[in-house]
Amino acid sequence: MNIEELEEPQLTKNAMTVLKKRYFKKDDDGNVVETPKLLFSRVAVNIAQADRNYGSGPDDVEKTAMEFYDLMSSLEFMPNSPTLMNAGRELQQLSACFVLPINDSLPEIFDTVKYTAMIHKSGGGTGFSFSRIRPKNDLVKSTKGVSSGPISFMQVFDSATDVIKQGGTRRGANMAILRVDHPDIRDFIMAKDDNKKLNNFNISVALTDRFMEALFSEGAYELVNPRSGEVAGTEKAVEIFDMIVKQAHKNGEPGIIFIDRINRDNPTPHMGDIESTNPCGEQPLLPFESCNLGSINLSLMINKKGVLDWERLKRVVRTSVHFLDNVIDMNNFPLPEIADNTQANRKIGLGIMGWADLLFKLGIPYDSEKAVELAGKVMAFIRKEAIGMSREMASKRGPFPNFKGSNFELNKEPPLRNATVTTIAPTGTISIIAGASSGVEPLFALVFKRNVMDQDKLIEIHSYFREVAQKSGYYSEDLMARISDKGTVRGMSGIPEEHQRTFTTAHDVTPEWHIRMQAAFQNHTDNAVSKTVNFPNEASIEDVKKVYMMAYELGCKGVTIYRDGSREEQVLSTIKKKKTGMDTGVIKPRERPKLIHGITGRLDTGCGALYVTVNRDRFGPFELFANLGKTGGCAAAQIEALARLVSLGMRSGIDPYQIVKQLKGIRCPNPKMGPVGMSEEAVLSCPDGIGKALERYLEGKPPSIGEELTTSPSLDYYSNDMLDHEGQESSDGMVVGVCPDCGNPLIYQDGCSVCLSCYYSKCS
Repeated sequence: MNIEELEEPQLTKNAMTVLKKRYFKKDDDGNVVETPKLLFSRVAVNIAQADRNYGSGPDDVEKTAMEFYDLMSSLEFMPNSPTLMNAGRELQQLSACFVLPINDSLPEIFDTVKYTAMIHKSGGGTGFSFSRIRPKNDLVKSTKGVSSGPISFMQVFDSATDVIKQGGTRRGANMAILRVDHPDIRDFIMAKDDNKKLNNFNISVALTDRFMEALFSEGAYELVNPRSGEVAGTEKAVEIFDMIVKQAHKNGEPGIIFIDRINRDNPTPHMGDIESTNPCGEQPLLPFESCNLGSINLSLMINKKGVLDWERLKRVVRTSVHFLDNVIDMNNFPLPEIADNTQANRKIGLGIMGWADLLFKLGIPYDSEKAVELAGKVMAFIRKEAIGMSREMASKRGPFPNFKGSNFELNKEPPLRNATVTTIAPTGTISIIAGASSGVEPLFALVFKRNVMDQDKLIEIHSYFREVAQKSGYYSEDLMARISDKGTVRGMSGIPEEHQRTFTTAHDVTPEWHIRMQAAFQNHTDNAVSKTVNFPNEASIEDVKKVYMMAYELGCKGVTIYRDGSREEQVLSTIKKKKTGMDTGVIKPRERPKLIHGITGRLDTGCGALYVTVNRDRFGPFELFANLGKTGGCAAAQIEALARLVSLGMRSGIDPYQIVKQLKGIRCPNPKMGPVGMSEEAVLSCPDGIGKALERYLEGKPPSIGEELTTSPSLDYYSNDMLDHEGQESSDGMVVGVCPDCGNPLIYQDGCSVCLSCYYSKCS
């Protein structure tokens, strides 16, 4: 491949932002030393080298490299992020999805912690089943003690993930799964009731067929101790299901997977049962197995006549399967066990992105029978061509080693190169690189505002919508701003009714249509489908229950839901709500009500009595006041300044536990000893005291140490020019917090928290 003769691919500004931040090679000083052409050629040349293993000469390998380069540089296909980041570089770890076993012994558990750190460091995400761990208070013969149970070990994995930054490019993400028949299932369902815990985990309950039968009959089912295999009790299925639904309604977790349905589609049951999935739930895997994924950009599969180009799609599918199979050979796996299992099954996961864009171009509303029908047709075609290519490669390269004894052999099917070929994953940053909508999700917004550093808010408009609006004569800056405020074009005057229906956004799609779309894709997908079913804030628990049952009946392998506004840290809402204190650009503090209530407590510090007042509004902790007894001068001024900044943070949507984390532990030369010396009750400094008072308040305890508290309205000492900014109206739904990198809102999409401004993402 003569790289000098290649032209630079034409990418969007957003794509270049993502590539510069996370994908391009950098020198020792952190300067970018790659361009899109160099990145795609680096990956293409590296992955093409696998052809040498099967008798291809230099010319054929170069031809393959050019095909792979064209595939990526045209934006028709993108592999998962680790392949783009690491192919042709020293790390050479190319897979995104891993599942590790967790066995019921301390050495094995902490071995898995070590393996997890290695995988996260290399850019992968990990899934676990904690179902083999004996329940809490169960006998531990070696110590004559009792077990702490699976939840305690989840916290160990969560803490380990906290300190691992995946090669500086991706953040650790985990999936925790527990079978519904584990004795600790109630504790697991409630494990993320407090949003400050297990923040590096998605959690899902593995529902069995036996449980579903008991649910339908309103009966009981047995709990099984994994240590002994003996029955450890019974639970009413309706009660457990109601707990799951209630928690999902509250904050989106736990999700559910139908574990027996997943294992019925396990192509290699002779190699073991599937226990878990990757972090976003779309890739079920055996223990010590990995899978590499990639996605086709459907938005480009339109010909000049404006119809689906099936021949182009066929070519892209076949080349993509070739690419993904080569990735397995070129992969530098983090563990020998993972290398052995992955190479024995050779699972790949070809999926799609740009589905919403494709529907726009075809003039089909996302929430329509026609869209659901097309979803099934497109995915059936992709799977058929992918299987055809896998069989063709098996005839030249041999079937996957575990084909013997697999369901394919038992069913007398022709040999396959890959045990699975299709997966629909969240596409996150690779869809930004490709300039496409994410996965199979509806578009989050046609028009949105984002803040760029210290510049004014910029309005970003979906390129095809802009093109149609300009061509149809109704485009205007004022209209685009109004669409940004409303979040949808439906019901807007000045926009043709046909376009109101066609340009569907996430705000417009009811939960039932989400599930129907997921099921349509699942029916033709080997593995599973990553998709979030979005609910409006006012949705009831019964609404969530209905969708869970619908997912089971329609053949989905799992469900993840999110009800707008259900996370405690969320301040924004889909429906216009004035004066929440934040908009989609610059963060602005919530406006202070005329009357506000809180509690005041006293802490003894080395400098005297510190009185701390914490007030709240309907969204949570709102402001904090602190006064240091009789002391005046600089100390009083500094404490007042600190309290103002704490209040500013809380009023702006910052997680108050993060404020606690920053303040606790700060020491001064004159700490106040606790009743037994430097105990937990000691106050190390005034900032430490404020942090401890706020923490106690958040935990529902008095914010005082050793003194009675009082409850009373507090006075507002903030001047209007300091904090009392006008709250902004917002229509941006699914906002789940504030981006830690740039301060803009995070939206919930594809099971991940994503920033539309700087493209930070976190899949847990």
